[in-house]
Amino acid sequence: MQSYFFKIALAALTLVLASGVGAQPEYPNKPLRMVVPYPPGASTDSLGRIVAQKISVSLGQPVVVDNRGGASGNIGSDFVAKSAADGYTLMVGTDATHTANLFLTAAPTFHPVKDFTALTQAVANPIVLVVHPGIPAKNLAELIAYCKQHPDQLAYGSSGTGSPHHLAGELLKQLTGVPFVHVAYRGGGPAVTDLLGGQIPMVFSSLITVLPHIKSGKLKAIGFTQSSRYPGLPQVPTFAETLPGFEMNSWLGFFAPAKLPPAVTKRLQSELVKALRDNEVSAKLDSMGLMVVANSAEDFAEQVRKELEQRGKLIQQAGIKPE
Repeated sequence: MQSYFFKIALAALTLVLASGVGAQPEYPNKPLRMVVPYPPGASTDSLGRIVAQKISVSLGQPVVVDNRGGASGNIGSDFVAKSAADGYTLMVGTDATHTANLFLTAAPTFHPVKDFTALTQAVANPIVLVVHPGIPAKNLAELIAYCKQHPDQLAYGSSGTGSPHHLAGELLKQLTGVPFVHVAYRGGGPAVTDLLGGQIPMVFSSLITVLPHIKSGKLKAIGFTQSSRYPGLPQVPTFAETLPGFEMNSWLGFFAPAKLPPAVTKRLQSELVKALRDNEVSAKLDSMGLMVVANSAEDFAEQVRKELEQRGKLIQQAGIKPE
């Protein structure tokens, strides 16, 4: 009889432990932090705030946007890399923070693959080559021919040394043999200002910066550097249509610290993708010139690894030195 009562008590204790005491609280049970490694106002900041507002509803917890700008995005990225892998800290990363910066920084404090869990590529940030209307070329083939005939018209501007805009020009230079001269600006805005004023003949730019000027006819779009055309400007071809294999992507995506538990990774990835595919959210991003991707964590991780290798080789071949 005593043994019988002992078994009943043990079963009751097991039930209590399983249902309450000692059980792990359901994720998430406190506010989340979304780090934006750039100042307020940038496209990363806009994306972070739009998505944070959306997932805070579905997660049932506030998602606080934390701008930690500086060192080309490295300060905020380093903070996330060293944060607890518990699902309460994530970030908006870019092709700069998670590919090129590793090769442009003299003493990196984090590794873009080993120290992060890739969640999803949020959007593509299309890069387009735009020229001053005074340049008679209407497409890439004509531009290459024009530059070979007019060696004084070979300068192109970018948002800065090592940026995907700079690297797009270096890749074009390597594939065509045309000795383009790079002019680095402190951001895409100043480069486009000089282009509009005729101080420089061409600029590789994020579409978001030049879309109004393309639509108004103040600038002429030669081509996009990603593998597919931009739906909003279907008449503008890709570089790959003239130079097969040409591809230079720019993107924004979501990351968390490395070794994030699989269940938390799955939940966060699912919520982020759902938010990005929301009609209202996708419409806002499209109006900014950003193309929603919202892919799987596995595909995004593979993309980062592939582009990390590509950018590393290109930076080395271009002779760009880390600072």
